[in-house]
Amino acid sequence: MNAKTPRQKMPEQKPEDRIKNFNEVPLGYTPEVAVIEAGRCLQCKKPQCVEGCPVNINIPAFIKEIAGNNFLGAIKKIKESSSLPAVCGRVCPQESQCEERCILGKKFEPVAIGKLEGFVADYEREKEHLPAPVISVKKDKKVAVIGSGPAGLTVAGELAGAGYKVTVYEALHTAGGVLVYGIPEFRLPKKIVSYEIDALAALGVEFVTNRVVGLSESLGDIMKRFDAAFVATGAGLPAFLNIPGEELQGVYSANEYLTRVNLMKAYKFPEYDTPVIRGKSMAVFGAGNVAMDSARTAIRLGCKEAHLIYRRSREEMPARHEEAHHAEEEGVIFDLLSNPVRLIGNDQGRLSGVECVKMELGEPDESGRRRPVEVKGSEFIIKIDAAIVAIGNGSNPILQKTAPDLKCNKWGNIIADSETMKTSVTGVFAGGDIVTGAATVIEAMGAGRKAAKGMIDYLETGKW
Repeated sequence: MNAKTPRQKMPEQKPEDRIKNFNEVPLGYTPEVAVIEAGRCLQCKKPQCVEGCPVNINIPAFIKEIAGNNFLGAIKKIKESSSLPAVCGRVCPQESQCEERCILGKKFEPVAIGKLEGFVADYEREKEHLPAPVISVKKDKKVAVIGSGPAGLTVAGELAGAGYKVTVYEALHTAGGVLVYGIPEFRLPKKIVSYEIDALAALGVEFVTNRVVGLSESLGDIMKRFDAAFVATGAGLPAFLNIPGEELQGVYSANEYLTRVNLMKAYKFPEYDTPVIRGKSMAVFGAGNVAMDSARTAIRLGCKEAHLIYRRSREEMPARHEEAHHAEEEGVIFDLLSNPVRLIGNDQGRLSGVECVKMELGEPDESGRRRPVEVKGSEFIIKIDAAIVAIGNGSNPILQKTAPDLKCNKWGNIIADSETMKTSVTGVFAGGDIVTGAATVIEAMGAGRKAAKGMIDYLETGKW
């Protein structure tokens, strides 16, 4: 153990190379480097990092296994709490969760918890597979999971592991939810999500794709065939700017843009038959991870000038630090303290520009961030031929429309008990973004773990 050892850097593709491909940017730790990084852990008696993890992974324990070269022991320890370690190691905001609490980080850089988690998950997938768990007891009750994102996959794994027959319904043609349609290949390769889904299928989980519950059948129809259901339909309703010109050709929601490119392989058009506009000069509105993903995708599709337009400053950007850093390295232009007020079209109804105004930061608002205030007379125009709106999402409303007894709040999010994830309908549980609004993968998984516990209790006792 040597706390003074510097944090081990992750090797990456060079920016000039990676903007020409969709391959993953970080190249991963070698076993030797992972052992060195694990050796930095102080093995605290009261580890604050665990409290910072929404699924409470025993972080010191798995890092201790890595330090001792026991990589399978490390992944076993992680999988006691998390069913998607390779995913979380890549996309969790560790800097505001586990690593923010790391005691070592008070004097030095925190332990690279996320990168170590990703390392052992990759080792297990690529080098030495863990044996599939043996289900000792088969239960006679059936569970439906509606949505195959991180919350749904977590519940499916927990309940299948407990012996229940689980069927997962997914609206799109590939299981994985936001993990496959929302996160680009260069940040989360599809093979990793496929590996986790294959592991669930090996446990006996059935996946039914191209099935929109709420259209093809109602929640009530589902409950006639199943003993319990978990609703994890996510926050897939895109928010828009509500400014003039949003109807112009060339304006995408981030949901549509990323789904076309990530899941429908628009980047391989015409080999795959889903086209996408490859703008020469594009604007992305927003500054979260989705905005960074959109801008970085546009660059890879040949965009020469990708503007990220955000009404606050760099300090207030909600994106992970690493994602913003990668975007800048790849040439994304940050137009900060700027706000779009009008989209401009040509005679053919195609987008040709965006009018913005300069902003300055005033007093903090209810989010705790300083409120942006318009600078009078500061209008300016950026010439663009495509735009992506990435300012957040609302709850997916389709299922609720056919479930009148399912209570929702004013935003359309399903109301669920914070501990058991029970809803207003007997036998129906809910979790993830459809309950909280858009959040992180690991927070959705945390809700899934709570729900699984609540569902098992209900299925065993029959008490609601």
